[in-house]
Amino acid sequence: MSVKSLKARKDDLSSPENQLKFLSNGIFNEGELPYFKDKIAETGHFPLKPKKLEILQLNLGYMCNQVCSHCHVDAGPDRKEIMTVETMEQCLEVIKNTGAHTLDLTGGAPEMNPNFRWFVEEASKAGIKDFIVRSNLTIILANKKYHDLPEFFKKHNVHVVSSLPFYKREKTDKQRGSGVFDKSIKALQMLNEVGYAQEGSDLKLDLVYNPSGAFLPTNQEAMEHDFKVALKEDFNIDFNNLFAITNLPISRFLEFLIASENYEDYMYALVEAYNPAAVENVMCTNTISISWDGWLYDCDFNQMLDLKVNSKVKHISEYNEDILNDRNIIISQHCYGCTAGAGSSCQGSLSE
Repeated sequence: MSVKSLKARKDDLSSPENQLKFLSNGIFNEGELPYFKDKIAETGHFPLKPKKLEILQLNLGYMCNQVCSHCHVDAGPDRKEIMTVETMEQCLEVIKNTGAHTLDLTGGAPEMNPNFRWFVEEASKAGIKDFIVRSNLTIILANKKYHDLPEFFKKHNVHVVSSLPFYKREKTDKQRGSGVFDKSIKALQMLNEVGYAQEGSDLKLDLVYNPSGAFLPTNQEAMEHDFKVALKEDFNIDFNNLFAITNLPISRFLEFLIASENYEDYMYALVEAYNPAAVENVMCTNTISISWDGWLYDCDFNQMLDLKVNSKVKHISEYNEDILNDRNIIISQHCYGCTAGAGSSCQGSLSE
């Protein structure tokens, strides 16, 4: 498992342009598989248009205390991109005036942004219905200054969405690094202790599952049952929901697919599992993703490929929801990941 990001290694795939070039050539350019735009045109979904905006997703920075093998953000300790207070203040203005009901903070490890707590405190005053922080769990134990995060989350009624690749140590540590499983379990227990996912509590704790290899996630409902039984029996841990998310062929997961010679098989699997019903609810239709430096994207994945929104409004400083809602969504071959099988989004499966 790599200890540095693609960017730190100066790998060719650290360039979004090179990733997009790779995804458009080979089996797609040669006609073996249809381009995503042609596939959705067949089922009457091109061009893809936004619906009512429901979710603002903010990436507070690419810095992270982990270097996970599947990370589409290419996050890590060596990434220094961090959202500034100035950009946060611009985001706060938008949050106060948006029609969206959900605020979703992500990273990297969003908690590593030095102004994270200030921002959460300010954003929580805006009256957003669902305030999500995506935590890798181990950050809570990474340093003493993070040990009180469960209490902080509770105070601001934060909905914690946590990554846990599997309910067994071996698979989790293989994907995320040695010792990650045990720290994740301890962090989940700490969240339970302050009231998360407990009977009668409004504090929500959800888990995210990513497959550890070149395959699609199985049925989300069945997996949730298995996770709940195993974590309760082995560690007395409770959580609310499990989100099964398909790994998209970008960044470090694309590197893994190429290195393991699984790229073509994986793309065939995604294309063959294409589900027109999933296209109806892909995350880009109800979400705006905002990068650490304030640029606007249709989704978190497009952000990592530097595919900015197709609108004259491209930055948080000039944000206009009406203008943004009148745009076509930018797509490429990675989008097959969100439309395979039951579909996939940051909120888990789109249809069962």
